Amino acid sequence: MTFIFRSTLMRNRSFWLPAISAVRTMSSQTGPTPPFSTLSVSRPVNAVTHVELHRPEKRNAMNRAFWSEMVECFNQIALDSECRAVVVSGAGKMFTAGIDLMDIASDVLQPGGDDTARISWNIRRIISKYQETFSVIEKCPKPVVVAVHGACIGGGVDLITACDIRLCTQDAWFQVKEVDIGLAADVGTLQRLPKVIGSRSLVNELALTARKMYSDEAKSCGLVSRVFPDKDAMMAGALELAGEIAGRSPVAVQGTKINLIYSRDHSVAEALDYMATWNMSMLQTDDVMKSAQAAMEKKNPKEVPFSKL
Repeated sequence: MTFIFRSTLMRNRSFWLPAISAVRTMSSQTGPTPPFSTLSVSRPVNAVTHVELHRPEKRNAMNRAFWSEMVECFNQIALDSECRAVVVSGAGKMFTAGIDLMDIASDVLQPGGDDTARISWNIRRIISKYQETFSVIEKCPKPVVVAVHGACIGGGVDLITACDIRLCTQDAWFQVKEVDIGLAADVGTLQRLPKVIGSRSLVNELALTARKMYSDEAKSCGLVSRVFPDKDAMMAGALELAGEIAGRSPVAVQGTKINLIYSRDHSVAEALDYMATWNMSMLQTDDVMKSAQAAMEKKNPKEVPFSKL
């Protein structure tokens, strides 16, 4: 109900600060947004939702509540017609320290069950639940821009590889930490990072040694597309980028994201066939004519009054 109430308020443009003040708004949340205890959700500018990991006193470590709240949050965003793009960031001194081992250790170490089969079944169920926390970002049809400052450790890498566009600050660093704590990363990094970076050798090196990757290397290998001098500049850039995406036809933008992900996981022939099936209906949208008219009149796409989706 809180999320719906906030969405209603968002329709009143005067409720929100001008874009020039939006970065201050995005980075000055006083605490999590109810009903969430680990996330702060806001609408700093029209059609852009900001999701901030908000446990700064714990370095945004991912506790038990976080794993379910991210799913709830992004399921709501997926259905929110007022939202056309998302920015994800972290409060405090770093993006995230990764999994809060002290909080969730009992889930894996004491899963319950009378024998090996039942214990294993319960562990598998728990791992699958945690995997959905980041898969829900990938499944969300709204493009997600993630902005990383400081450390992005363990589960943080799982999170950012499920996002569509990755930005970071010069002081950012990334670490696939799981081998250092005696396990193989199991909620997305080993599956998505090879498709993000493209170099199997580098992925293997990072995953097998748990060494840190700094921003310059992250940019050169393609993990991030832009590096900013500090967090304020990065948040301004993230907001501008999300605003550009939100200004386009939601039919075109969401269809593009869905087909990019589909093509990543299928052959060229399969992806082309899926694209043809997709656009046999989506091309009939009024957005095509509106966009073409705007182009002929040399208007910015942001000026086109696209219907909600």
